[in-house]
Parts: sequence; structure tokens; C-alpha cells
Amino acid sequence: MKRALTIAGSDSGGGAGIQADLKTFAALGVYGMSALTAITAQNTVGVQGVYELPAEFVGLQIDSVVTDIGVDAVKTGMLSNADIIAVVAAKAQEHNLPNLVVDPVMTAKSGDPLLREDARDALIRLLLPLAVVVTPNLHEARVLSGMSIESLEEMKRAAAAIHEMGPRYVVVKGGHLSGDSVDVLYDGRECRHFPSPRVETRNTHGTGCTFASAIAAGLAKGLEVAEAVRQAKEYITLALQHAPNLGRGHGPVHHLAALYQRAGML
Repeated sequence: MKRALTIAGSDSGGGAGIQADLKTFAALGVYGMSALTAITAQNTVGVQGVYELPAEFVGLQIDSVVTDIGVDAVKTGMLSNADIIAVVAAKAQEHNLPNLVVDPVMTAKSGDPLLREDARDALIRLLLPLAVVVTPNLHEARVLSGMSIESLEEMKRAAAAIHEMGPRYVVVKGGHLSGDSVDVLYDGRECRHFPSPRVETRNTHGTGCTFASAIAAGLAKGLEVAEAVRQAKEYITLALQHAPNLGRGHGPVHHLAALYQRAGML
């Protein structure tokens, strides 16, 4: 069985972070493992508190997993501060971690910050050059590239600018633009588009975590990056379409929608 490790924060509401990642890995047939970076008191309305774990303990969790069970792909999410980013980057190099997917988490769906401003430089300088794929949404792509992004062409230019920072592939997610939801994949030479009909729903909590984890699961199973992105796009679209409509704010998606559908439960 293929193995995927998520290095991210815990979401007590279960819709994002470690919880979303492990659900996604399980739904896609990959054995999931975790290294927690922070514990959040969080629900669909917002983030009520964040407790960051010591960077050294984050590294110890990674060591424990890698030296025994092993990994076929790694996904990073909420890294919170520069010290944690430095440790994760060092462990990625020390263990030669394969198929690193970096979701550059900066804010929660509610707008609450999940990455300190002084950690952004560390993310760009230390982690992006190690990534096989980086998956910014429009807000994150604007911060990373320093560009305004209001169109598909501007998404392409931002993807090229972020690619210059070192990742092998960049996926700029277009879910916050109007019209169909179009994601752009750039490999340093050409752009590929991954469109899907827009799902009109308030239940979008954890979509970025889920999408990046689905890409990591595909890479763990040996898929090429473009095919992993395509399958992840299908997975998150179905999860959005069948969201369980929980909570008073941005509710979670249905991470097991495909399994429920095949079992005749949807």
C-alpha cells in the first residue's frame, strides 16, 4: 500500500488541515500519516485559537514516520512560523522526501491568519525550491508573486513567476474568479487548464487542503503530475457537490463522496 504523510495543523472542526488530509488519503486508497505543526480551536465560522507545536517536535514526528513506515508522497499545509518551515525543509532534504506537494496555507476560509507574515520569506526561500508541486489559491498566488490576478492570463503570469522560485510545477487555483472554476498548471514550459463547472455552495472549508492532498495521493500511487491534478480536480468537485451542509459558516466538503456514491448511499 502506498503511503502519504501530511505535515499540517489540526482543525478541530474536521473540515481542513490534518483531518481533511487523512480523510482524502483514505478515500483515494493511500495509507495516511501525520506530523502536526499546530493545534487550532476552529469551526466553520472561524479560528478561535492556535497553539503552535515546537519546531523540534515537528521534526521528531517526521523522523518517526520516515524511519519506520516510509513515505511515497508528502503534503504540507499550515506551517505557521519560520522555525517550523526551516525544520520541515531540513527534514525534506535529510530524508530526501519524495513527491513534496506544498499547499502554501496563509489564511483560513474565514480570513483568520494561519501563517505569520515573517514566515512567508522562509516559505519562499526554503520550501518552494524543494516542492514538486505548489498549489496556491488566488490570494496566496498574489502574495507569492506580488501580482494582481483578476483573469486567466494573469493566473498564467503569476504561475510563471512562482515557478521561478523553484518548484517543478505550479497549480494556481481559480476558484475565486467568476465563471467556471479553472485551475492552471505550469511546468516551466507550458500551461495546462483544468476547468470544471462552478459549484455554488457555502461549503468550501478545507478545499485547498483536500485538493493538495488528493494530488499527493495520486503522486504516491505513481501518477504523473498532470494526471494527479486532473484526478484531484474531479475528486474535489464531487466532494463540493455532495457537501453535508454542516455548521453555520463555511461548511466542510464530503471527503468520502465517491465511496458513498459507489455504495449507493448518495
